[in-house]
Amino acid sequence: MKITSSREVYRCALFAVTEDEAADPKTGFAIKRSVVRHAGSAVMMAVDEKRRILLVRQYRLPAGKCIWELPAGRLDPGERPLQAAKRELAEETGYKARTWTKLASFWVSPGYVQERMTIYQATDLTAGKATPMDDERIEARWFTRREVKEMIASGKIADAKTMVGFYRGLVRNPARG
Repeated sequence: MKITSSREVYRCALFAVTEDEAADPKTGFAIKRSVVRHAGSAVMMAVDEKRRILLVRQYRLPAGKCIWELPAGRLDPGERPLQAAKRELAEETGYKARTWTKLASFWVSPGYVQERMTIYQATDLTAGKATPMDDERIEARWFTRREVKEMIASGKIADAKTMVGFYRGLVRNPARG
């Protein structure tokens, strides 16, 4: 498939929306889609020496409620996912990590969103002071792996990035599950 036309129809601080057309030069098969263009995001699963997981709770307007989730944030212009992960962990929780391990990188919803999310496990932590953005009210709390697993099973955690990060972390470190 080859993009034959693309027109921006909306832009804000977080993303842009384009109307795109693509065609297969060999067969002529064509598609037209509206695409949310997003710079990408980074997610952090901070794990302490007791093997607890740090979650944050904040109001999410699209969900219409406060949810517990792994800390995450959008990549700033020119920023790599690991740089964003380090920045966002410190901003949202105050923690810094000495050791970072990439757990996963995936398309959030490739049918209409260009966002690629990268999840890291952060360990060897040092506490500090959180500096959330003006429009963020964040509560941070440590949970055991069992508690997180139960919250996912019961539907108390319904956030995809948190589920992917948690289960990918278990796959990479099965002895720690």
